[in-house]
Amino acid sequence: MSAPELLLRAKGLSRRWGGLLAVDQVSLELQRGSVHAVIGTNGAGKSTLINMLSGELAPSAGRVELLGQDVTTWSQPRRARAGLGRSYQRNTIYPSFTVFENCRLAAQARTPRPWAWWQDARQCRISMAAANTSVARAGLTDLRELAAGLLSHGQKRQLEIAMCLATEPDVLLLDEPLAGMGAEETERMLTLLADLKTKHAILLVEHDMDAVFRIADCITVMVNGSVIASGTPDFVRNSPEVRVAYLGEH
Repeated sequence: MSAPELLLRAKGLSRRWGGLLAVDQVSLELQRGSVHAVIGTNGAGKSTLINMLSGELAPSAGRVELLGQDVTTWSQPRRARAGLGRSYQRNTIYPSFTVFENCRLAAQARTPRPWAWWQDARQCRISMAAANTSVARAGLTDLRELAAGLLSHGQKRQLEIAMCLATEPDVLLLDEPLAGMGAEETERMLTLLADLKTKHAILLVEHDMDAVFRIADCITVMVNGSVIASGTPDFVRNSPEVRVAYLGEH
């Protein structure tokens, strides 16, 4: 078997606001073909970490590498164009546009053509093809002409992932994609994530522990901005530090 392909690496990432150290020396690696989950209670530093990885927030210290290149000082749009896709805790779709149009707009953002201002955007074969592929991969083909605002909550989360896929990323940063889902929607999302990880590296921030232990290949546990454990699901499940700090056991 070939060695795992490392796509994203964080080295000693820290973020400080005055006297508050929100993230303290966090390092992790994301490999193609795997889901790396980050878990922790509210205030553990998960959102701050994902914001630094995506380029929305500059680290106070540390380094971020994407596809072997130092991107620590790169903006979020530049990282997105280089292969980094991200979803958010809250829906970020265009509700009055169709499912397909949402994906086409996302694809168009990856390959803007300002010189072709006179041309109908629907004639751009690159963005149209990317949108078609992303809709199909997210399992939304039958809903492609439906206004996004009419989708169920779970379908909207699928659409957000489809919009990420339309930008043709190598790395997916998914912030609580299972939040608010029922059992059936959760199963659909886990099936989708299992399919996506074959071609991508996925960072999953999630509170649904049952889902995390089912889908994750590696789990990093954060408490008060620091990593207290990182490893396989079995390693994390059996860690005394995790049982005390996160699961409330003694």
